[in-house]
Amino acid sequence: MKSFIKSRTRYISFWLLLVVFGVRLAPAQQNGHALVSAVEAVGMTVSDMDRALDFYTKVLTFEKVSEVEVFGEEYEHLQGVFSLRMRVVRLKLGEEFIELTDYLAPEGRPVPVDSRSNDEWFQHVAIVVSDMDKAYEVLRQHKVQHASTGPQRIPDWNKGAAGIRAFYFRDPDAHNLEIIYFPPGKGDSKWQVASGKLFLGIDHTAIVVSSTEESLKFYRDLLGLKVAGESLNYGTEQEHLNNVFVAKLHITGLRAPKGPGIEFLEYLAPGDGRPYPLDSRANDLWHWQTTVIVSDAQASGERLRGGNAPFVSTDAVTLPNAPLGFKVGLLVRDPDGHVMKVVER
Repeated sequence: MKSFIKSRTRYISFWLLLVVFGVRLAPAQQNGHALVSAVEAVGMTVSDMDRALDFYTKVLTFEKVSEVEVFGEEYEHLQGVFSLRMRVVRLKLGEEFIELTDYLAPEGRPVPVDSRSNDEWFQHVAIVVSDMDKAYEVLRQHKVQHASTGPQRIPDWNKGAAGIRAFYFRDPDAHNLEIIYFPPGKGDSKWQVASGKLFLGIDHTAIVVSSTEESLKFYRDLLGLKVAGESLNYGTEQEHLNNVFVAKLHITGLRAPKGPGIEFLEYLAPGDGRPYPLDSRANDLWHWQTTVIVSDAQASGERLRGGNAPFVSTDAVTLPNAPLGFKVGLLVRDPDGHVMKVVER
């Protein structure tokens, strides 16, 4: 993508000040509770809603929950895209939700064809399956595009993740997705409850970060998510899962009180992952937005702006009639450019 700019000055200037002056933000707490009460949904921009719905409902068995078409000044200020018209569909799998947005106008740019799993615009959702072999066969029958060479099993030496099996693939717009199988004793206990279903729900969304320490200042110290665990993953299985030669990752999982987790993927090697493009807009197909719920979006926006987090929205936006399911919201970027959608119900 020719528009990539190597410098991340816009995203890291504040964090450099923290390092130089030794300043630490107070944990994001309101009356003893985390600022974020739930990770509510993970959204992505698609180019053809009907095609995307066929894939997610017929292949991965998501259930359509709602659909709305919106436009107008408030949505332009929310998404940071002028003269937009969006078709937004909400889907559910198990207890978790994803949100697909098709920009009928203006259209954005496609995912770069040479994208790799260590590029910093990488994000995926991890869909839990009850049987990896059967799930992989379903994907093969539907001729999905591989991102991994095949399902991989985390080796026994990796005690925290031993026996977990995973596979990366892509949807019709080249968004990365993962299916993941948790053996007994691993993952949330709800994934071990027999349901007779193959695709069960969403365990987490994963993002590539350039620095775990800097990302924690945003997600832990500003938003109030809690670190749930971390691991060091490497070896041939990890290389073939991520399809990145000599991959060595520091993985950190964070959780809100409710909803799927957010997982950092920091590539200790190789060091050739490309930064998030600074000219990104919400209608570009590499755009993801993870929705989190807060009690007061305006106050949360003030805290984020005080932390010098780059805004996508002009400010916290109040929507007429709340057709998207929330009344006040804003979009903001983390230190690497990933977008969080902060909403007040």
